[in-house]
Amino acid sequence: MLTRDPTYLGTIAAVSGAALNVHLAESIASGLSIFKGETYKVGQVGSFVRVPQGYQDLFGVVSEVGANAAPANMESVDDTGRWMKVELVGEVIGGTFERGVSQYPNIGDAVHLAVEEHLRNLYDISGQGHIVIGTLASAESITAKVSLNELVTRHSAVLGSTGSGKSTTIASLLRSITTAGPESGGYPNARILLLDIHGEYSIPLADVGQVFSVEPQYGEERLFIPYWALDSDDLLNFLTGGLEGNSETAFADKIYQLKLASHSSQKFPGVDSESITVDTPLPFSLKKLWYDLIDFETVTFEGKDRDQPTRQHAGNAETLTPPTYKPHAMGSAGPFLNSQAVGIQRPLNLLRSRLLDRRYNFLLCPGPWEPNLDGKPTKDLDTLLEGWLGGSKPITILDLSGIPSSVLERLVGSILKIVYEALFWSREKTEGGSQRPLLIVMEEAHRYLSDGLDGTASEVVQRIVKEGRKYGVGAMVVSQRPSEVNETILSQCGTFFALRLANPSDRARVQGTLPDGLVSLLDVLPILRTGEAIVTGEAAKLPMRCRVTLPAKEHRPRSEDPIVSTNWGMAKREEGYERVVASWRAQSPLAVAKDPQITRIPVEDDSTVE
Repeated sequence: MLTRDPTYLGTIAAVSGAALNVHLAESIASGLSIFKGETYKVGQVGSFVRVPQGYQDLFGVVSEVGANAAPANMESVDDTGRWMKVELVGEVIGGTFERGVSQYPNIGDAVHLAVEEHLRNLYDISGQGHIVIGTLASAESITAKVSLNELVTRHSAVLGSTGSGKSTTIASLLRSITTAGPESGGYPNARILLLDIHGEYSIPLADVGQVFSVEPQYGEERLFIPYWALDSDDLLNFLTGGLEGNSETAFADKIYQLKLASHSSQKFPGVDSESITVDTPLPFSLKKLWYDLIDFETVTFEGKDRDQPTRQHAGNAETLTPPTYKPHAMGSAGPFLNSQAVGIQRPLNLLRSRLLDRRYNFLLCPGPWEPNLDGKPTKDLDTLLEGWLGGSKPITILDLSGIPSSVLERLVGSILKIVYEALFWSREKTEGGSQRPLLIVMEEAHRYLSDGLDGTASEVVQRIVKEGRKYGVGAMVVSQRPSEVNETILSQCGTFFALRLANPSDRARVQGTLPDGLVSLLDVLPILRTGEAIVTGEAAKLPMRCRVTLPAKEHRPRSEDPIVSTNWGMAKREEGYERVVASWRAQSPLAVAKDPQITRIPVEDDSTVE
């Protein structure tokens, strides 16, 4: 054995499946090895070692170092602690690395340090379909790449505590997809839908993404979600607080009648009257729904046969003014109540209250997608989907920061259901997900995908992660609390980007995604640097610890911590808290307390001036 070889580490003392117990050589005393001018740390958990086997080299990952890495039945020896446990991950034959092992090493075989040239061979990926996300933490000259195909179709999760660089990692990943590529410098036909809960990505990704927002700024479009594209159960639960029995039937029957009448007058392509249900995404007027039902509930009758309505004022459906009738009276003279009334005035009053609440205009008064009383909108769903999925830019950002938190879970579920149903039923068309796949990035997933929620969002995402790959729909789950995310959803994610995680339960959820022998690789999660991640799974050729490439400063999300010492060290400025109250009341960070009264005068070109 050439112990003078600077890469030599020791010999194999035991082999158990893919696990090797390595007895370190006495020459490895300092923990450092110098090879070709480069210094390498010996015995670092997560580092690679090489086991020469003639025409092939086996490669493994160090999973444990110290006395606990000794074989279980090994008798005490003088050099207690000089042990290393290695998990085999693959082999190099003819200069090409492959996952898996065709033959196992023997007792006494030498184990060597994997130097930079070996790491480059392990991680180097040529050809199309891969994106660069950063550099290896142990060798910054080697790029870290992931497979784009597996990243999208096999789903992924980006997990990290607040402040770990999660938002920057997302921005870097998405920008890598849109600006990297084998020939054209990107993937111009990429299709990514980002659900931005805090409004962090509107500015940094504005050059590659189209932003839809409830409070749009310059260059952004207003976000509308047509209520009539939602399932009736979700819509009625939101509008009325929940119904059951005859009350639910009364609402559902009326919605069905309005949708049927809407199709009869407009003849939507591909729709058969016999196949229409209460959940078919056909436009109808909520104001008409409210008016017809409240009219039926409050009408009173008079006359010998009790069949003559006593209407005093017709009301107005457009302005949500109810009709008025003579009040009913006791006795045989009347007026008489409607004996067929269901007793749904309370949910109807709540429906009217929702329609008058401006906070929900994006949903209940969806601009050009709001139907008139006859159920005819200015624009149909094709225009909506074209904006979300077929825009000129590869990324569509739905800024949900202005959405009331009480409806966030239901709203996210509605968006996802609209998108998934559209791509599912168009799977045989070029606009469908099979021909042009879609990646859905879900920020702050623990807020609407937790184990305790069984709403639409969780239901749709579970469907996406289970069968979405067949229809070209991929999911990227982003969360700072992986322990709160639905276990079924997280278990279906094939690739994990694990950033710094301090909470033990969060770490345990991530560690459960790795084979038992590699679990120790994630023991470093609490001490990862900001922007550093451990990438494992199907999109990664090998588990790797990497530094994610930081985007340019102007392309970073607006999620940096305030610099307290600098802000507190500035001279106190004059403040006006009337602006604070104005924003609070308007539920808009851009609201102003005083109108600046700016008068704009057009500039005329005077050609006589030299």
